[in-house]
Amino acid sequence: MGEIRVGFVGCGRISDLHQMGYRGISNGRITAVCDKNKTRAQSKASEWGITRVYTDYDDMLGDPEIDMVELLVPHHLHASMVIDACRAGKHVSVQKPMANSSKDAKSMVDAAEKANVKLRIYENFIFYEPFLIARKMIDEGEIGTPQMIRIHFSTGTRETGWKIPLEAWAWRFDEKKCGGGPLVFDHGYHLFSLARYFMGDAERISTWIDRSSVLPFISIDAPATVMIKFKDVRKYGVMDFCYTPSIKIDSDHYADDNRIEIVGEKGIILINRCTAKTIDLPELMIYSDGKTRAIPIKHVGWENSFIGCTRHFLSVLENGGSPMLDGKCGKAVLDMSLAAQASALKHHEVLLSEYT
Repeated sequence: MGEIRVGFVGCGRISDLHQMGYRGISNGRITAVCDKNKTRAQSKASEWGITRVYTDYDDMLGDPEIDMVELLVPHHLHASMVIDACRAGKHVSVQKPMANSSKDAKSMVDAAEKANVKLRIYENFIFYEPFLIARKMIDEGEIGTPQMIRIHFSTGTRETGWKIPLEAWAWRFDEKKCGGGPLVFDHGYHLFSLARYFMGDAERISTWIDRSSVLPFISIDAPATVMIKFKDVRKYGVMDFCYTPSIKIDSDHYADDNRIEIVGEKGIILINRCTAKTIDLPELMIYSDGKTRAIPIKHVGWENSFIGCTRHFLSVLENGGSPMLDGKCGKAVLDMSLAAQASALKHHEVLLSEYT
């Protein structure tokens, strides 16, 4: 379809990583920006060399010079804004989590199918090179059939990295807007996506979620543990979330410690690097045939996962096919997250079939 003209909706801090994928390419270009805060929109437009600035989303959707919208807005706005974009004939890339309910997610999928436009959920984790190479190693049988995945996440404090304004976080503590807690539901979408990427669809989930005080009258959903039984036989997973603000973490972006271990019938893969630099080990390792070896990684910067994610979708729009996390796959990940929330509230395991 030639050069894909993109409208950015939401000019907050995360937009700086999203726009990197459009640099130095010929098949995609940011044509316009939209934000209710006109000063913020104009600032980004000036920084990125863009002349079209909108403060009204409907006005942007009426622009015939825009082929696709990149939605970087709070979660509770995703469903209505995706549906409106589809009706306007625009392809859509929407930030994770896809929506706050399975019903809304289905409406988004239906709207894209009816309008014959592409819908994808922006999930950069599965485009991070250590994860991509780990998946390739599994597909090539280097550890045999995976039986267990262990995913760890903890927060920390950074002395380096970028500044994130309070307004970028405040709405995440409002569960009506966020859809759930900022760790298990919000950040957790990344981790449920990785679990599904490596192990397939889930069958049932059991969860414990505790609370930790952040500020007076404000708490966060951690520590927490999630257990997953996948549909394939003898495939299981465990995820843990910790709120540990006293741990100093070296990061150019978020001060998050994410690590993964995948145990197969004849070997183990360890991914020791994600957003931040924590444990002093190679980014990707494999234990097999009685030996441990490091796997070389070319692109370890976190920004590369955003670049890869953006360019993948542009390639799909240009050449056809389906994005790696299309609407239906995005809903499957969302349902895992919703099941985890429900399990913690009900104090028993939850079947994923309840959300299909």
